[in-house]
Amino acid sequence: MKSVAFIFSRAPHGDTFSKEGLDLIISYSLFSNKIALFFIDDGVLQLMQFQKPELICLHNYSLSFKILLLYEIKNFFFCKRSAYQRGLKDNDDFLLPVKFLNRVCIKKKINQFDFIFTW
Repeated sequence: MKSVAFIFSRAPHGDTFSKEGLDLIISYSLFSNKIALFFIDDGVLQLMQFQKPELICLHNYSLSFKILLLYEIKNFFFCKRSAYQRGLKDNDDFLLPVKFLNRVCIKKKINQFDFIFTW
């Protein structure tokens, strides 16, 4: 089975791209568990705890990321610099356990995958 990297670089709730990406990951996970998620730039905000999109009349789809653990997807990589620039420094800030990597390590890790999707 081919391995797939999903890269999130957009903030949640500004458009539907990230929600559609999550839907694709859930669908693909039925066929493979060789999946990893990478969060860079504003994408690090996707897994932030205590989001309140209902205040702007939007649904909090970010909670759906937790279902990925049921599909045995456990590789969640965060750009350390992007997270720190946005004030996110601790694993307690996130819905899921994440691994912080610098940009060089993220690029190397992404290059190990057969397919790459960017959201």
